[in-house]
Amino acid sequence: RYHIHHPFHKLMNAGELTKAQMQAWALNRYCYQYIIPKKDALILSRSEDPEFRREWRKRIIDHDGEEGSEGGIARWIKLAEGVGVDPELVISRNQALPATRFAVNGYISLVSDYSMLVAVASSLTELFSPVAIGERVPAMLARYDYITEDTLAYFKPRMTQAPRDADFTLELVKDWAVTPDQQAEAVDALIAKCDILWAMLDALYHAYVSPG
Repeated sequence: RYHIHHPFHKLMNAGELTKAQMQAWALNRYCYQYIIPKKDALILSRSEDPEFRREWRKRIIDHDGEEGSEGGIARWIKLAEGVGVDPELVISRNQALPATRFAVNGYISLVSDYSMLVAVASSLTELFSPVAIGERVPAMLARYDYITEDTLAYFKPRMTQAPRDADFTLELVKDWAVTPDQQAEAVDALIAKCDILWAMLDALYHAYVSPG
């Protein structure tokens, strides 16, 4: 169910997207990147456990950055600029598809309106992230002559951040989900997160590939 199997991503890895389609992907995906530290702050605010909060707040720093160190959001803006999108247009999010806005708002609802188990388990897509990045980065560098390693700088830290976060989250979910109902709830949360990522690519494919 992970979005690397979506037809849009398969076209991307095969080098078959036009530059305009790559720009649309970068611009719309920014809407998702933008809300990641917000959703993590929501999860943080719901916890009564200082140990959990100390570990979870690393995610916010990873994306927002800190003094003297840029975060994932800044690196994504550079990625979009590297494929030819005006950074101000990216930051404004004005040209994002309606379905993109709906999907990212759905992610905020998932972590704020349901149990902490659901909120935390929804992040387990990070288990699959290194595989996706390991395929995507070499493919993009090999097949799009306007993309450089600097363009894709966002992905390098994620190769260590995502496994660190996924290991912590998986252990939490295994500890918390002790009944069959709780285990089903955790699985459903992960499926819901995969659906959100998949729906964003459905919208891109419909708007920019076929019918376009």
